[in-house]
Amino acid sequence: MKKEEIAGLVEFNAWANRRVLGAVGALTPEQFTKELGSSFSSVKDTLMHMFGVEWVWLERLHGRAPSAIPDVEEFAEMAKLTARYEEHENEFLNYVRDISQGELDEVMEYKTLSFGPGRNSRWQMIQHVVNHGTYHRGQVVAMLRQLGAKGVGTDLISFYRERNAAAGA
Repeated sequence: MKKEEIAGLVEFNAWANRRVLGAVGALTPEQFTKELGSSFSSVKDTLMHMFGVEWVWLERLHGRAPSAIPDVEEFAEMAKLTARYEEHENEFLNYVRDISQGELDEVMEYKTLSFGPGRNSRWQMIQHVVNHGTYHRGQVVAMLRQLGAKGVGTDLISFYRERNAAAGA
């Protein structure tokens, strides 16, 4: 993939995460932590998983070898989690803005946390992060609806439409 395409996907990921975090911000603390029986038990646990996985992949992209997802319990409160997402979002956006096409195409070897060794190009790893986020954001939106809260749209085409409108296209 071209650098501009990957950068666009990371911008989409950040946009969609912000939309979901905004919708989740309307939940009560009880709703935020209520067990709902999804892949991860609550909205909080799903968001913390998403953040932890994005962090692990960004570490790998930098050539580091994390051995575990960070202790996300320190971000268990919505405000702290949102602040940490914003910091991470900036780190990820800066990473893709500064990377060269050659670095994107470079194949990296890494150790997964559960499935042994992996070997992929950087652009494939970044594309995976975006896809992973899309999957779990869908779960969070379903949980919001289960809780009687308003869902939020995070479709890629909505991001493109919004971006094109802002550009006057």
